[in-house]
Amino acid sequence: MPLASPVLHTVLLDRQPDRQGKVRDIYEFGDCLLIVASDRISAFDYVLGSGIPDKGKVLSQISEFWFDRTRAIVDNHLRSTDPSTYPAPARSAADLLQGRSMLVTRTEPLPIECVARGYLSGSGWKDYVASGEVGGVRLPPGLRESERLPQPIFTPATKARSGHDINITARDAAQLIGDALLDRVRDLTLRLYAEGAAHAESRGIVVADTKFEFGLRPDDGRPAADRVMLIDEVLTPDSSRFWPRDSYRPGGPQPSFDKQFVRDYLEAIRWNKQPPVPSLPDDVVANTREKYVEAFRRLTGRELR
Repeated sequence: MPLASPVLHTVLLDRQPDRQGKVRDIYEFGDCLLIVASDRISAFDYVLGSGIPDKGKVLSQISEFWFDRTRAIVDNHLRSTDPSTYPAPARSAADLLQGRSMLVTRTEPLPIECVARGYLSGSGWKDYVASGEVGGVRLPPGLRESERLPQPIFTPATKARSGHDINITARDAAQLIGDALLDRVRDLTLRLYAEGAAHAESRGIVVADTKFEFGLRPDDGRPAADRVMLIDEVLTPDSSRFWPRDSYRPGGPQPSFDKQFVRDYLEAIRWNKQPPVPSLPDDVVANTREKYVEAFRRLTGRELR
């Protein structure tokens, strides 16, 4: 059966998004935001010419699952995923929005990404090979690529408007947001990672690393550390490195639940990672979709809405 067409762009009653990221379209409604996850996919910092059908639904519904599961750790910005409760201009697009959107509280996002690493991979592995450290955290010598760390570590990064986020030290992050706020988000990041990694492992998925974003409620006189909310997306294949537990072998790269088929194809065709961006063949699209959906099923025990 052919796959449905991917949702690459959204419009609400002829209204274009107020802001647009690589994947998400954002509409502003007073003290709320409507976040719509498209099926766009990026690789090597470019949005590709093809989308992955249902990818936006996977991202939204996994995030919804984790927002609900982690409320005891920290409050979050999610208000509703039911289009019938959305502002009027959005209700008219219920068919489009069902399963791929969230109405959320508007916050003041912190200017850092909060990364938790339980395994040595990606940019963390490169930094370790070069310096023996990751984000200013000294690690034991002799670790292998993809090896489990003695304990999870917190490694913040700056948010890049384009290109890769840049790893920074905790000291650098404290200069951006202050010591008290950094202590709060560091603690939350490691607690959220512990909760997510334990659940995922019970479902056959290793969470090698993941990033969280936090925002502040409007200033009501309380210290900033008391106004922190979990925002954006949570423990998704786009914000995390998911590996199948049954095939995990330290000592090199691991198969993953995210864009592996896409990256492998782009490397095979020797794309120079500059415009024009390529489109993907049907088999790469289908295999990538199945990886995203499989991650969703394993983690939530549900079928996509």
